[in-house]
Amino acid sequence: MSPIPSTELTSRIQPAATPPSLLRNFCIIAHIDHGKSTLADRMLQLTGVVDQRAMRAQYLDRMDIERERGITIKSQAVRMPWAVEQDGTTTPYALNMIDTPGHVDFTYEVSRSLAACEGAVLLVDAAQGIEAQTLANLYLAMENDLAIIPVLNKIDLPAAQPERYAEEIAGLVGGDPADVLRVSGKTGAGVTELLDRIVATVPGPVGDAEAPARAMIFDSVYDTYRGVVTYVRVVDGQLNPREKIVMMSTRATHELLEIGVISPEAIRTQGLGVGEVGYLITGVKDVRQSKVGDTVTNASKPANQALAEYHDPRPMVFSGLYPIDGSDYPVLRDALDKLKLNDAALAYEPETSVALGFGFRVGFLGLLHLEIIRERLEREFDLDLISTAPNVVYEVTMEDRSIVTVTNPSEFPGGKIGEVREPVVKATILAPSEFIGAVMELCQSRRGDLQGMDYLSAERVEMRYMLPLAEIVFDFFDQLKSKTRGYASLDYEPAGEQAADLVKVDILLQGEQVDAFSAIVHKEKAYAYGVMMAGKLKDLIPRQQFEVPIQAAVGSRVIARETIRAIRKDVLAKCYGGDISRKRKLLEKQKEGKKRMKTIGRVDVPQEAFIAALSSDDSGGKDKPKK
Repeated sequence: MSPIPSTELTSRIQPAATPPSLLRNFCIIAHIDHGKSTLADRMLQLTGVVDQRAMRAQYLDRMDIERERGITIKSQAVRMPWAVEQDGTTTPYALNMIDTPGHVDFTYEVSRSLAACEGAVLLVDAAQGIEAQTLANLYLAMENDLAIIPVLNKIDLPAAQPERYAEEIAGLVGGDPADVLRVSGKTGAGVTELLDRIVATVPGPVGDAEAPARAMIFDSVYDTYRGVVTYVRVVDGQLNPREKIVMMSTRATHELLEIGVISPEAIRTQGLGVGEVGYLITGVKDVRQSKVGDTVTNASKPANQALAEYHDPRPMVFSGLYPIDGSDYPVLRDALDKLKLNDAALAYEPETSVALGFGFRVGFLGLLHLEIIRERLEREFDLDLISTAPNVVYEVTMEDRSIVTVTNPSEFPGGKIGEVREPVVKATILAPSEFIGAVMELCQSRRGDLQGMDYLSAERVEMRYMLPLAEIVFDFFDQLKSKTRGYASLDYEPAGEQAADLVKVDILLQGEQVDAFSAIVHKEKAYAYGVMMAGKLKDLIPRQQFEVPIQAAVGSRVIARETIRAIRKDVLAKCYGGDISRKRKLLEKQKEGKKRMKTIGRVDVPQEAFIAALSSDDSGGKDKPKK
């Protein structure tokens, strides 16, 4: 067994399209930290597309954040040659691999990758076994009718239990435990057998080579010099350089300046045929003209029907992003436009806040997604940002039957409310059976409703809960990990809405409402939130010349109060003695001045106080104000 001498490495331009029968499109799906990127590294080395000198760990993770955190955020496609010997003849195949993210927040990336493949390698850590996200990705692959290849990774670890977990996997996908491949991404053991199994098991792509070209855009990135680079999977026909192409949803026409494959660097080809995965460059700088899920076709011989589009992901968490320097607002808008191209799950719209000025209300798939986007905006576009506390979307029905959709606490209506509905999710928690009590206690404290429980084995249990989304967007996952010593895993999906007893807590400074500090919470937790926020602001807002009351109120009822004491000048310093009436007169005069100042004075909340009070990280950490 040996890799084909790679034409990609010897020539900058490849010949025309590879026959579909010699193509294999597959992706690697797994839970976070189960070794997908390490296994991909070994495949790149074995197939010869990356030589030993250029090799580095996590080769396909291109972003600094991915490498620092050791997680995959963006799916990466790469083409690899592989030769298989049968009956004395050597057949050269081309394998298109997509390395996918493993975190629940990036499930949308995984679903788009699955649509571009015919097979999936289901990777499970031989020391940890199946986790919640593994199950979620497996069900996604099954819905897409992909050929599943079960693989146990990290068999070289002393804690590995391949026999036990092979039975678990076989029970899920159906089949014999002996058919589950054992590999080690670190040492390279079993990777050759895995590549052979991919060729044997994954079917070749099916499409009509004579039909008008149809290619699905499954990803795109923005290049400063070359404009929008679009990644496509060709379904029918053929795309060739220098021909005119049409984006079927926007009807925009472009000339195809360059076409090629990623192996793993961009390499030009003379065309892309049925089943091939590659990139297109048209030189277009307008990021709105290349929409993920759109169909590309020839302008001279266009297809009549577009391919089925991806469903748009529904944002789960909303947060306001505001530039600390108001003049950076246009830069932030351009930065979000470019990130939207690279991350189709991002949704945003402009909004203004009395306290924070102009910014954007941004929808995210989860808290990690929020953290990554904010970090990318700060690093890649050199922006200083404030993000408001994350919240979800509520539906408020008034007594006159009108319905108000609330994405921001400041939009919560006053007056008589009939019902408030909040989004709920169906959560799947996998944990060792010894932690059942701790997990149940946590879920009940977050208003969870147990839907069912199954034992996957004597030691592992799967619990299904219905939980309000607002209760899990803050620190639920952190709490779950700490209560189960890091062994539990969580996956969730939207499950509609439910009515709940929710109220809006307003924060008043000297009787004036500050919209940025308002929050929508459950009635039982309103008092705790009011006390916490009032106490936080008392420490953060500097003392004024007059006394400042900080109040937390639900409607017109005040539920918590703190007072910032006034700064007082010592008016008695010049009195070295004398009659008490002289001192009293000076104190009364000062008292009158303070009273008058209180009626006309305004409380100035410094920017640092907003940043610290609104940061979702209570410990401060990276959300502390910049000096």
